[in-house]
Amino acid sequence: MHHVERFYGLPAFNFPPYADPADLPPADAVAWRLDREPYENEESAEDCWKRFTESVDLAKVRAIIFGQPWYDGDGGLGTDDLVGLAPRLTGLEALFLGDLEDEQAMISTIYLGDLAPVLAAFPGLRELGLRGGDGLDFPVSGHDQLRVLRVESGGLPPDSVERIAAARLPSLERLELWLGDENYGGGVTVEQLAPLFAGEGKPALRHLGLQNSFIQDELAGAVASATVVPQLTSLSLSMGALSDEGAAALLEGQPLTHLQELDLSFHFMSQEMMLRLWTALEPAGVRVDLSVRHQPEPDDWDEDGFYIAASE
Repeated sequence: MHHVERFYGLPAFNFPPYADPADLPPADAVAWRLDREPYENEESAEDCWKRFTESVDLAKVRAIIFGQPWYDGDGGLGTDDLVGLAPRLTGLEALFLGDLEDEQAMISTIYLGDLAPVLAAFPGLRELGLRGGDGLDFPVSGHDQLRVLRVESGGLPPDSVERIAAARLPSLERLELWLGDENYGGGVTVEQLAPLFAGEGKPALRHLGLQNSFIQDELAGAVASATVVPQLTSLSLSMGALSDEGAAALLEGQPLTHLQELDLSFHFMSQEMMLRLWTALEPAGVRVDLSVRHQPEPDDWDEDGFYIAASE
């Protein structure tokens, strides 16, 4: 994993140590990344945060990205300070938590914690990006204005996925969940996603991504008859162990020709099945992504030789 380079349509900007306020970009022109590692310079995290709040016009800040040291490896993101500044961060529309690279932490170990206080503090939030999943508690009460929710995880806890699936998110247009490996904290079942497949609580949903898992074939089977599918314009079952079995379920299920895009990249399908998908969907105007084809490796991640894009 690498640092986020763009977020909410804005370039990510590392808030620099000892910066002159006159040299900073306009507050609303960038996504501000707080990623000070104390051992890299003499400024403490507390001093960096204090200087950020004093030198940037917080009322105009639209997007913030949290990296180290707000993630400490043992106890979560320091979102209390962020929540405490909610009365000043009146224009905040986008938040990314856990922006750590591979050398900083394994994706499966990044702790996120309870997001209810954050969502309650920022009713105007439009986009929420999360990397990690350990300890994630997402409120079923949801959020009225959130348009985009993306969770990058090597092992998203099943109860967290279940709460997101059941959450009331009336404005949500894009949902992307990297489900991950049960050996790294994942293990959600299709049954736990039932409210999501039924389209409950998310009437505005247009893109659904259920990605990065060993149960991609089962997910494809559920999608084949899911009530939510007709309202979608794009669907992603990428990054995981999708095989001919799952692809056949998609072809034999409800029509998918209304979709603008079907992303099945990073897969284990045969050439014959890829041709069947293209023949069935491309003439109808569906952009089908079948890139990054893999062959099972018997001595690899599981007994069948399948593996997923991100786990550790």
